[in-house]
Amino acid sequence: MKVVIRADASIHIGSGHIMRCLVLANALREQGHTVGFASRPQQGDLVEFVRNGGFEVNELVTPTHWQAPQNSADYAAWLQVPWQEDAESLIRQVDNVDLLIVDHYGLNADWELFVKNSLLCKVFAIDDLVRKHQADLILDQTLLRDPLEYKETNPNSIVLAGCDFALIKQNFIAYRAKALETSVLPSNVNMLISMGGIDQPNATLQTLEALSKMPGNKPSVTVLLSPKAPHYQSVKHFSQQHPSWINHIDFVDNMAELMLAHQVAIGAPGSTSWERACLGIPSIIIPLAENQETISAQLVQAGAAIRVNLDEIIATLLPAYQTMIDAWSTMRVANLSLCDGLGLLRVAQCVNTLCNNVSNLITLRCAAKSDIKQVFEWQILPETRKYALIPEPPTWEGHQKWMHAKLQSIHDYFYIIESLLDKDSIGVLRLDRLSEDNYVLSIFIDPQYFGKGYAKEALAYIDIMHPDITIQATVLEENIASQRLFTVANYQHSAVDTFIRPPIH
Repeated sequence: MKVVIRADASIHIGSGHIMRCLVLANALREQGHTVGFASRPQQGDLVEFVRNGGFEVNELVTPTHWQAPQNSADYAAWLQVPWQEDAESLIRQVDNVDLLIVDHYGLNADWELFVKNSLLCKVFAIDDLVRKHQADLILDQTLLRDPLEYKETNPNSIVLAGCDFALIKQNFIAYRAKALETSVLPSNVNMLISMGGIDQPNATLQTLEALSKMPGNKPSVTVLLSPKAPHYQSVKHFSQQHPSWINHIDFVDNMAELMLAHQVAIGAPGSTSWERACLGIPSIIIPLAENQETISAQLVQAGAAIRVNLDEIIATLLPAYQTMIDAWSTMRVANLSLCDGLGLLRVAQCVNTLCNNVSNLITLRCAAKSDIKQVFEWQILPETRKYALIPEPPTWEGHQKWMHAKLQSIHDYFYIIESLLDKDSIGVLRLDRLSEDNYVLSIFIDPQYFGKGYAKEALAYIDIMHPDITIQATVLEENIASQRLFTVANYQHSAVDTFIRPPIH
């Protein structure tokens, strides 16, 4: 499959759109797809950075006169040219495209439809703003985003919504396992400050100045800021003046490894929020643009972050820091509960099944409190209890207590099997931890979906999502259909009622 990604970086846009697209690009390339980019060269772009990653970049037309956005929501100025000119420039340079991925607030549904009809390809739109699209697939990784928010204006699109689909590098999964082993805040706190690749308002320097006023021992601070940032020199100079507690770095190859060395963070509420959440790092978030307001509110509501406004850093940062330290343990668990690091695999799986025209297009989304009643209704069905290890149906009170505990677990996986086409909930698949890298699997399907292959698809999905663990399933001998299911799924029949799937290498 040939994939082209349309995204830009600049001093106005920042680097986040390109960086999250690079995460997806690398995953698709590893799966054997041909992936390239189409970007506009401009001040603060990442064209050479993308090329250094081994991707072809088609350079799009540049404007006669460059525009300066009037505010942080002036997305038309981000594009710099009329959408028709942008689309025609793209079409002239690419052909035989199977999938076009677009991640740009300045490009609209008209652009998507024009390019889709011209290139005869599928379109995958990455968004954060609940806009109208002409796309086959839409991704919005904003915390607590409901797919229905898009369905009104995009009724024919498949929508991936919420941070279950956060595009973070796959190596975060391994570092998350290490993060789960540590639950105590050390006396010498390490803090990571990362405001994104550009930090136009220079929130980084304001944060450092506020921390410099902290009485007594200061945290050991690592500042991550690129030389492309307009205020790079001022931050570097301040850091050099305070070498005893500040270490400034320009770039890091392994963000997960860097983050894991820190217990707290201060940053903008962009894509990095999901990286921090995956590793259980409480943070102070400082919104730098209007499009970060929703994610800020959601992170605060979830108890994962404390908000400080850009114009109040000097006055409120230190009290916010003390509040974060006092609530560190609770905030750590809140973060770990938000993002399991598997979003990239979910998105890549959806892309592959979409482009291969698979009929049973499903996802395994993390269960939520809103699913408690539905799961209970499934649990008490005679069809569910028939082959259950505990044949008696649960009480409503007992079920609520049990499921609340399961939802709060940071070691187990509780999935709802869901159709991506109509968003119907189909059943449940759980992985309950027995020991490190060893889990027991439970699965049941809503009877109205029996015989349609959804359980088989769910087990195949688990192989993609969790290849590195050992999975055990207990299936009663008289449950012939389920015994056949696990046999076809290549589980080893190790005992009369026990099936094992070792790690997949």
